[in-house]
Amino acid sequence: MPVQFRDYYETLGVPKTASQDEIKKAFRKLARKFHPDTADDKKTAEEKFKEINEAYEVLSDAEKRRKYDEFGANWQHGGFQPQGGGAGFPRSGGEPGGFDFGSAGEGVEFEFGGTGFSDFFEQLFGARRGRSGFGTAPRKGNDVEADIMVTLEEAFHGSTRQISFRRSDSSQIQTYTVKIPKGVRDGQRIRLAGQGTQGLAGGGAGDLYLRVRFQKHPEFEVEGADLIVDLDVPAWKCVLGGDAEVKTLEGRAKLKIHPGTQNGRKFRLPGRGLPKKSDARGDLYVVVTATLPTHPSGTERAAWEQIRDLAS
Repeated sequence: MPVQFRDYYETLGVPKTASQDEIKKAFRKLARKFHPDTADDKKTAEEKFKEINEAYEVLSDAEKRRKYDEFGANWQHGGFQPQGGGAGFPRSGGEPGGFDFGSAGEGVEFEFGGTGFSDFFEQLFGARRGRSGFGTAPRKGNDVEADIMVTLEEAFHGSTRQISFRRSDSSQIQTYTVKIPKGVRDGQRIRLAGQGTQGLAGGGAGDLYLRVRFQKHPEFEVEGADLIVDLDVPAWKCVLGGDAEVKTLEGRAKLKIHPGTQNGRKFRLPGRGLPKKSDARGDLYVVVTATLPTHPSGTERAAWEQIRDLAS
């Protein structure tokens, strides 16, 4: 069955000439709309949210976007048509073609399920070949690496996931329960020993590595174990000070806005970020955006005019 092309620009509702800022704004708007925590139809919203995340994963990454734009023409008729015999990009200069693994595992392809990414994404970006040994037999098989989409909530609490994969040299689908450790980091690899390609002449099998890719969140940015969140605050509260509520991964927290807070000021809530290995926590940084009324009432306008006159 052919893998269907996914138009990531259409998914986010942006033109192909969109800037990174426009892509980010489009993602955030859609992510807030379809986040499973707030949507009425959670099942439909979850699938839509995954599609939005996948599109943003590609279009927000300069290298992935370049490859997507370059090879997208191969799917202009709606079906995936691999070139060069591989299950992904055409091979050139000794590079593997998609899931094709050469050497100790020649012609072997992997199909994954349960990673959170579509078949189309997996064909383009999912599985990669690791190094294999050189020299005389016996020879270890190649390691295989694939991406797995992990939510911030899973990284915060830890979880287990069911993933499945099938090798092209076998009809058997293998299913594994993968432990997502509490405090896992974006880019960290989870190892499944002996699940790579088979070795040669009695050599051991390679390993399968699942590389963690954080699902993009509509509210939080991630820097290591720290989280960053934007907070809209009325202009009067920035001037006079007051209390505000800010979203965290655990619910709501109270933040004291100091009088004279400037637009863009960053507040730190210690220990409100992601877990660390030593049972410590990262921090939550709250970036304040002062909001102004777009359609002030007559009373509001008079008050602003009074402020203007006092400042003159």
